Amino acid sequence: VQLQASGGGLVQAEGSLRLSCAASGGTFSRYIVGWFRQAPGKEREFVAATSRSGSSTKYAEAVKVRFTISRDNAKNTAYLQMNSLKPEDKAVYYCAATAYPTMILDARLYNYWGRGTLVTVSS
Repeated sequence: VQLQASGGGLVQAEGSLRLSCAASGGTFSRYIVGWFRQAPGKEREFVAATSRSGSSTKYAEAVKVRFTISRDNAKNTAYLQMNSLKPEDKAVYYCAATAYPTMILDARLYNYWGRGTLVTVSS
């Protein structure tokens, strides 16, 4: 499956953005989808993940309550709604997919990655 993330941009602190992850070339509903981010000089970190049906989600503590992950399998697209953005949320955001049997937070177990989309938050 091929993934394409979009929706990044420049936003003021406390603002909102919605990222999209469009999938092609595979049966999207077969995959767990995760969002990860990498800030300058830092390692890539887990942000959120959604189960195959979208009925179950997991979040990093830093984004819980502020971010919401969702998916629309009919549209082969996953989303990351980001509210109350903070300057420390600035990063390149990546969507990824895995056929792993359970939801996982480890980036090493995600097989498919899209190109990142840059999110910049001004204070």
